[in-house]
Amino acid sequence: MISDSIDFDLARASIDTLRLLSADAVEKANSGHPGTPMEAAPIAYLLFRRHLRHNPSDPHWPGRDRFILSCGHASALLYSALNLSGYDLSLDDIKAFRQFGSRTPGHPEFGHTPGVETTTGPLGQGVAVGVGMAMGGRFLQEHADRELFDYRVYALCSDGDLMEGVSAEAASLAGHLRLGNLVYLYLDNRITIEGETSLAFSEDVGARFLAYDWHVQRVEGESLTEIDAAIERAKHDPRPSLIVARTHIGQGSPNKQDTAGAHGAPLGKEELRLTKAAFGRDPEASFEVPDRVIAHMAEAGPRGEALQEAWQATFDRLAEAPDSPLTQWRQMQDGEFPDGWEQNLPVFQVEDGPMATRKASGIALNALAGRLPMLLGGSADLAPSNNTELKGEEPFAPGKSGRNIHFGVREHAMGSILNGLCHTPGLIPFAGTFLIFSDYMRPPIRLAALMGIAPIYVFTHDSIGLGEDGPTHQPIEQLAALRAIPNLRVIRPCDANETVRAWEAAIDHRSGPTALILSRQNLPVLGGEADGLHLGGYILEREEGALQAVLLASGSEVHAALSARDLLQQQGIGTRVVSLPCWELFEEQGQDYRNDVLPPECTVRVAVEAAVPFGWERYVGSGGSVVGMSGFGASAPAGELMKHFGFTAENIVEKVKALQGTGG
Repeated sequence: MISDSIDFDLARASIDTLRLLSADAVEKANSGHPGTPMEAAPIAYLLFRRHLRHNPSDPHWPGRDRFILSCGHASALLYSALNLSGYDLSLDDIKAFRQFGSRTPGHPEFGHTPGVETTTGPLGQGVAVGVGMAMGGRFLQEHADRELFDYRVYALCSDGDLMEGVSAEAASLAGHLRLGNLVYLYLDNRITIEGETSLAFSEDVGARFLAYDWHVQRVEGESLTEIDAAIERAKHDPRPSLIVARTHIGQGSPNKQDTAGAHGAPLGKEELRLTKAAFGRDPEASFEVPDRVIAHMAEAGPRGEALQEAWQATFDRLAEAPDSPLTQWRQMQDGEFPDGWEQNLPVFQVEDGPMATRKASGIALNALAGRLPMLLGGSADLAPSNNTELKGEEPFAPGKSGRNIHFGVREHAMGSILNGLCHTPGLIPFAGTFLIFSDYMRPPIRLAALMGIAPIYVFTHDSIGLGEDGPTHQPIEQLAALRAIPNLRVIRPCDANETVRAWEAAIDHRSGPTALILSRQNLPVLGGEADGLHLGGYILEREEGALQAVLLASGSEVHAALSARDLLQQQGIGTRVVSLPCWELFEEQGQDYRNDVLPPECTVRVAVEAAVPFGWERYVGSGGSVVGMSGFGASAPAGELMKHFGFTAENIVEKVKALQGTGG
């Protein structure tokens, strides 16, 4: 127990230093949240000084425990703990808190600050991402090595985290899967920005998590012995653990403790002086770190180095064995895929069609799974519709960690869990649902794009072409909404072969997420292997004679454009069809290539896509036209809907002729 191994006076000095460093950072920035760092400092101290297996000199050591600050507004606490523990984060960095270009932004950002495991700030996301990290660790235990990847995921969470629905979705799945490598500490301070939590929140959180089949304990937030003992018990329970810590926001502030005033604004110069005096510190000193605290907290460094050295020795010994799974895992961790992973993927022939792109996706996915053992995923209870099942593979379930994940009807948590799996080195995670339900996933999709991690989304039933399910299930604005997210590749293939190439592009892209947009309805298979997909847009059918019109389309509407092109050519109008499955990839190409595909001198351009026209103006120009959706769909067979809403060759022809001034 802690009383046998630590000097309480030294522990309290370290805890108070964490509190006051955080409060000083907020005060200097004149922006931030001092109250939560002040209440959570004892927990941070125990984790970073005693419980976390971590090496400050190598924040990316694969065998480390993970720590997530889900209540990201308390970032000053995390930065203070990282600084005192010996991470590459200086006192000057803390003094630059929330300033432009600093390494200490207002909320923790993955890849920006050493020791930050994931980007947090939107409440609840850290809770859900941690579930994905825990699943990733368990997967590596089963598929790489049980001893080497026996790490834990710790998270600090707040009332706000647990009010958000995404945390409930994720916690429910974590309890079902019995993720015993999860240890969450909940700051039960009973204060939010608007006042006491009783304004809107009166549930028994511990009872809720018991119902999820979590191990739940309650402790006093200032009791080091209680917190330490609870963490130790949590480490040895087969269930995920929630430690409910009764804390006091703004702990130690004479006038702001237990008030909303300590939440989202600096304490104020006078209150901060009074607080320092209450802790026995010099009221006039700022960013004061006693030498004995520096020495005490820095002991995490040698301890972590020894742990990593022992881990590495075990790794090297096991990796020498013939056909060791660690060899392939190490390659995947370094971004080196097995030789030939992209070879011998299916190539579909015209006689194979028609085929829904969701079906072609399932075939391509299973072909890839045979070559990429770290590829895993599933869907939000829609695997038979999304075609996301990996044939012959075990499920990820209690007691086993197979490659097929049943996320349940939990799209929001699914997206966040996918991010946690992406944070697990070597894994290539994917997940599927209907495109309309990407709305539920938008927060974690945005965070994945912000972090530059690479989940793959399989979004099927991509338009009014899904038919009879009607407007509640027919996506209209979702394509435009996804394309609006920076660093997200959105690929909508037009046939089975473009779908295969889309999967290849998604696997190959490791610096951002990819969304595959796939049809429910069958589509003709076009000739060729669709290699042009890697360019984002390409000439699918060239004009005969002088170029007079360009038709642009994605997905199922490419086929309507091809039919329209034939009609226009019969009338002597030289027409080109451009398949534009991925705007983001197309924009990455040089201007010469883009001008070759879309010659600037040809201004008669019609884009065709069964979605809102928003965004197509960049390609059709002010003189062009878009055949798209101006409202919602309807419940009817797909063919009738396409005809009713104008996605026909005849309507496209009329649009072209109207632009030419020859329409009647």
